[in-house]
Amino acid sequence: MTSVPLPNHTQESAESRDLVGPLGAIAQGSVDDPFDDIWRDSWSEDEENESGKGGKKKQLRASKSWGLIKQVVHWSPFVQVYKKKYPWVQLAGHNGAFKPCDNGTILKKLTPKEFTCLTDILNDEHMLEITPKFHGKVEKDGEEYVKLQDLLAEFDNPSVCDIKMGTRTYLEEELAKAREKLVMRKDMYEKMVKVDDKEPTEEEHQLRAVSKPRYMQWREKLSSTATLGFRIDGIKQADRDPDKNFKTVRSEQEVAYVLRKHIDYKEETRLKLLERLKEIRGTLEKSHFFKRHEVIGSSLLLVHDQPTEGLAKANVWMIDFGKTTPLLESETVNHRNSWVEGNREDGFLFGLDNLVNLFENLDTIPPPDGLQDGQQSMS
Repeated sequence: MTSVPLPNHTQESAESRDLVGPLGAIAQGSVDDPFDDIWRDSWSEDEENESGKGGKKKQLRASKSWGLIKQVVHWSPFVQVYKKKYPWVQLAGHNGAFKPCDNGTILKKLTPKEFTCLTDILNDEHMLEITPKFHGKVEKDGEEYVKLQDLLAEFDNPSVCDIKMGTRTYLEEELAKAREKLVMRKDMYEKMVKVDDKEPTEEEHQLRAVSKPRYMQWREKLSSTATLGFRIDGIKQADRDPDKNFKTVRSEQEVAYVLRKHIDYKEETRLKLLERLKEIRGTLEKSHFFKRHEVIGSSLLLVHDQPTEGLAKANVWMIDFGKTTPLLESETVNHRNSWVEGNREDGFLFGLDNLVNLFENLDTIPPPDGLQDGQQSMS
């Protein structure tokens, strides 16, 4: 087997050198994220077993079936590299959770909660319109996986943005469990001071540790999660290295600035993504599954590219149901109300309303103080 080197197409312009912090991330391709303990590459290759003319024909058929090489880095469930030998890279937190599969599908390590959700979604015609196709459960190398649609298959050179939805990304039960066994965490203190050394209290500084509930709630307020009901979790531009360093992108101006750069100021792309976001919102408002679940930690995956010929492609899907939990019969949520511990509101639609509004006004929202857009307006 031969190793395939990581693509490195980062282009640092004069403008990108002037940017500091997460707002310069798209231009600089930074991967330094204080919230990730480890950033490591994980490779998986299939052995070639081809010879002679027959092997060459088989190789050509395989290449044609996969289309153009997709150099995409995995930091969300469907962002993968697909080549004939299937080299693929995963960012922190997902190592070993995914495997390439065949016919435009991927394998994701099975978790009981997500498997139940994916099975239930098969009975909800509305959710089927906005989620990746689920092809059931399979076993490989002694592990159980769910088989899912590869959402990048229809794109030539995709750029991808993972937007984590909701006003919180932790379950109420996680918060309660953390309080029951209150442990002061030195690792979380170190992550906190790396971002803001003035945030810990005097006592926390003395202990050089913070509790998990304290850390969880601080982290949500640090980004746009608590204020806008969503946050940019990661971006992979088609021609640049991946970036997850958006945890402190908080204001509407900062988010708009990042997204304008992500879609390369293309008005056609903005309109297509906006149309799909509105469609997803209307679909969720009709879905029985969505109505009866607390949806935590799910994302909207925005994918677009600009083909060498023809119109730009763009689409959005709802992904990741590992923390999605059924409500009790006595419980109701509307996904827009503010969260008060015990009411199980997740803020998903509150965040989607804000995201739609942002895309509607993307060209008119000014950049943050001290920063300038790459061009004056969308084109």
